[in-house]
Amino acid sequence: MTELTNLLAAAGKGDAAAANAAFTMLYDELRRLARAKLRAHQTFTLLDTTALVHESYLRLSHAGQVGVADRAHFFAYAARVMRSVIVDFARARLAERRGGGQSPLTLDTHIAESIGGNDADVVRIHDALEDLGQVNPRLVQVVEMRYFAGLTERQIAESLGISERTVKRDWEKARVLMLAALG
Repeated sequence: MTELTNLLAAAGKGDAAAANAAFTMLYDELRRLARAKLRAHQTFTLLDTTALVHESYLRLSHAGQVGVADRAHFFAYAARVMRSVIVDFARARLAERRGGGQSPLTLDTHIAESIGGNDADVVRIHDALEDLGQVNPRLVQVVEMRYFAGLTERQIAESLGISERTVKRDWEKARVLMLAALG
């Protein structure tokens, strides 16, 4: 972990070689997280694990100096980037097909199960998160880390510097507010 922490610190200061080394070190875990998010589909989609990880990396690398203190902060930031990739992909497909009956993009979470799973829902979830962020930004962070990055409650608690119990309460509160906003 010390080597990774040092690489992330150097990458945060603009060291491209350190950023590439950190990405290489975390690549398998990022693929596992992306695969977990996309595994719920039983139908074909153009967005796959490799595409999600690589597009996320491109966005992370183009962001420049991103200050991440450790592995947990990196994955919290990666969750936000994966969310952005998925939402942009869904919007592009919606614009392209205008409801043409293509295969849906499904996210593997309780929220997605309760509302269905197509590109319009992904955009609605994104918009609901934007609204939720105006009320309580930490709830949005919890949702992003759990929903888009698949982090555990312990990992989220460590990243945000709060207790696991607070993460559980925030998750439940966010789910209720999101379902109300989407309903």
